[in-house]
Amino acid sequence: MELLQVADTVAREKNIDREIVLEAMEEAIQKAGRSKYGHEQDIRAQIDRKNGVIELKRYREVLEEDAEIENEVSQLTLSQAIRIKPDAKPGEFLIDELPPLDFGRIAAQTAKQVIMQKVREAERARQYEEFKDRVGEIVNGVVKRVEYGNATIDIQGRAEGLLRRDETIPREPINVNDRIRAIIYEVREEARGPQIFLSRSHPEFMAKLFTQEVPEIYDGIIEIKGVARDPGSRAKITVASKDSSIDPVGACVGMRGSRVQAVVNELGGEKIDIIPWTEDLGSFVVNALQPAAVTKVILDEDNKRMDVVVPDDQLSLAIGRRGQNVRLASMLIGWDIDIMTEEAESERRADEFKTRSSLFIEALDVDEVIAHLLVAEGFSQVEEIAETPIEELNQIEGFEEEISIELQNRAIAWLEAQTKELKSKQDELGINDDLMTAEGLRPDQIMKLGEQGIKTLDDLADLAGDELVELLGEDQITEKDANTIIMKAREHWFAEEDSQEENIESETEKAE
Repeated sequence: MELLQVADTVAREKNIDREIVLEAMEEAIQKAGRSKYGHEQDIRAQIDRKNGVIELKRYREVLEEDAEIENEVSQLTLSQAIRIKPDAKPGEFLIDELPPLDFGRIAAQTAKQVIMQKVREAERARQYEEFKDRVGEIVNGVVKRVEYGNATIDIQGRAEGLLRRDETIPREPINVNDRIRAIIYEVREEARGPQIFLSRSHPEFMAKLFTQEVPEIYDGIIEIKGVARDPGSRAKITVASKDSSIDPVGACVGMRGSRVQAVVNELGGEKIDIIPWTEDLGSFVVNALQPAAVTKVILDEDNKRMDVVVPDDQLSLAIGRRGQNVRLASMLIGWDIDIMTEEAESERRADEFKTRSSLFIEALDVDEVIAHLLVAEGFSQVEEIAETPIEELNQIEGFEEEISIELQNRAIAWLEAQTKELKSKQDELGINDDLMTAEGLRPDQIMKLGEQGIKTLDDLADLAGDELVELLGEDQITEKDANTIIMKAREHWFAEEDSQEENIESETEKAE
């Protein structure tokens, strides 16, 4: 009974199943038995679950008469077995009772190691099962130790979590025995046990803190649409209400700022901007860049970029200290944001107007008046004039049908000449047709790549993003766009692999 009491105590202390402890004990006894009677012996131990009595037995397998014996200690031929047990049959085991073990010091130590190892394995399995579904949950803990800025946290006595230095709030003091709150952002099962990674700098940590402080968020009446953080300094959170009678910003701020202040205190004084969410992207960015005033927003939906125009005296406020305000707004919206003054925007528009006008004057052989009219109507490329219906061109002030037809004919002729020149240069450089159709690259960029030895789609696919930027120039392409172009160029590789796999499967089915 004493053995069962020990098993109960260990199971209770480690919060694991009693049966696991008993199985560990049985394994330890078996190991000690093999040490005494021989390691090649098939020794098995069993603990009676009611009275704690230990049964130790030796098992020997009966083989067919002509079977090859691999282990003479634990295996018998049929004729050998019949001498011991007349009715023995192949496949059964001869079982011999062994006397109870008198544990020596070494055997007892070995048994203890086996039991503790099994208990640790069971404890790790229990921890992983308990925490694997708790990712995104805030937990409370106590700092057990701090090494090189990385803190080990005791999570309510149930497990240990790791709060790495880069997941802490900058300049936040963390000392042993401090009580701390953090979010579980990853749980990994590893050989040394489950690794529970905690964070206080993760945007989701702030979102969960607001969920705890604001009942309307917890109840689902108010939804957090996005969070952007510069941990320890500033953050922006955007919220929307599903009930038109409830102000989402006011609910998050609370009476006299009590709710938001509780979050600010937990985050070490981090300033928080609470922004009302709206589907109108222009209005959203105006709200996100507060407290700066915005006069104009120009959207480029294809590239997910926006130009935001602000008064001259608002530029530094819109950008923020070290670009913090615009960076957080960009993270919140998911678009690249360029801030410019009204004067800079005016100059840029003038430059674009001049550039486009010069293009039309040269390509269509027209005077400045007609070129300016085309630019004012929103035309930016010769292709647009060639593809626009005559009826639409006729609607431009001062244009008659003859002028519209002549302009379109000139546009088509210019494009044909450009295509011919491009084909000639392609042949001269030896560029394959597949590269000419590469998605995301302009013809002039493809020619530039051809001059530097990139002549096929595979050549392009072999490049890294930074290599493509270096070849084309940082003023021509961003690394993000370069990576997108390269991944697009690699798509045919994956398509070929899939096709080969399908062919193999088809051939296999035919063979079968």
